Amino acid sequence: MDQPTYIFPIDAEPLHRYRQGGYHPVTLGKCLKAGRYKVLHKLGWGGYSTVWAARDQRTGTYVAVKVCVAGREHDRETRELQIMKELASHFHSPTHVVQLLDDFNLMGPNGFHNCLVYELLGPNIPDVVDAHFSGGRLPGKLAKIIAKQSLSGLNDLHQRNIGHGDLHTRNLAFTMPCLDKVSEDGFFEILGKPEIGHVQRADGKDLELGVPEYIVKPISYQTRSWDSIRAPEVIFHNQIDYHVDLWSMGCMLFELFTGQPPFDTFLITPRILVGQMQEMASDDLPKRWQKIWNTMNKGDDVTVESSGPNLQEWLQEVYFDGHRAPDLTREGITRLGEIIGSLLCFEPSARASARQILDDPWFKE
Repeated sequence: MDQPTYIFPIDAEPLHRYRQGGYHPVTLGKCLKAGRYKVLHKLGWGGYSTVWAARDQRTGTYVAVKVCVAGREHDRETRELQIMKELASHFHSPTHVVQLLDDFNLMGPNGFHNCLVYELLGPNIPDVVDAHFSGGRLPGKLAKIIAKQSLSGLNDLHQRNIGHGDLHTRNLAFTMPCLDKVSEDGFFEILGKPEIGHVQRADGKDLELGVPEYIVKPISYQTRSWDSIRAPEVIFHNQIDYHVDLWSMGCMLFELFTGQPPFDTFLITPRILVGQMQEMASDDLPKRWQKIWNTMNKGDDVTVESSGPNLQEWLQEVYFDGHRAPDLTREGITRLGEIIGSLLCFEPSARASARQILDDPWFKE
């Protein structure tokens, strides 16, 4: 049976996902979990959930409520809940890792939904750079603080044998303590009032049960879409574990201080990306990956002569590009390059740990 065509003036989640086993139609101003969480605004959406800003009526604080799609076949959020509860069960909560505050279940017209309540976070790193730093990158001192906090959070996860798996600057967000004591009117003054678009069927018929009467435009902190850099073991179909995070951390450190990732990300093929990795990595491509690399090169001579700068050269060139005033010394950037190099190793087990990087004297200067 053909899906009906909907008309709505807001760019947001696809309406066809509001069906049995899909999204729950959330209403602004409604209170979830027996009146506890009052929905105020939309934060965003993804393939498995919509996320809403709400006020905890019990504590007066603002939270993020993740309303997962219905249906037992979706176990992604179940695993997320188990991991977050495991983290919360430790006496010392992980530092600089978003905290799960509560969870509850919600029955709606589209099924049974798991809901996860997190602390409310603010804009991510690229959004803040776009909004506040005309040079396109963070000040060196601020970048170092963020790097230390990121490493601390990652180390806490790894100490509990938990990998992040999706580490990049868009997943680093600032906290907003300024919201802790503001009224709802103050909340809207800071983040703006919700913009809604009413939903209609193109054929003029009534909406199906489970389809929302209106769609809410997410809070805009500004967004830009950057592809995250895949670790080499992902490209070469090797076993994946927490070492993936260490490669990502190396890429992220480069970006935090320079304002751009170390590798091209726009319309790049795996073959070209691996070629760039060979110029930047601190070791050679492992022999066990050579067959796949030969296939990427279609049987051509796979001895690739470096045609670009190595990691240190590229870091120095990008940081001291002449268009932006540097606030770190050349010696400091050289040491940063050595730190990044200890993370950008093809061999996953050869990468420095988050704890080793965090203990480097450079981060204590």
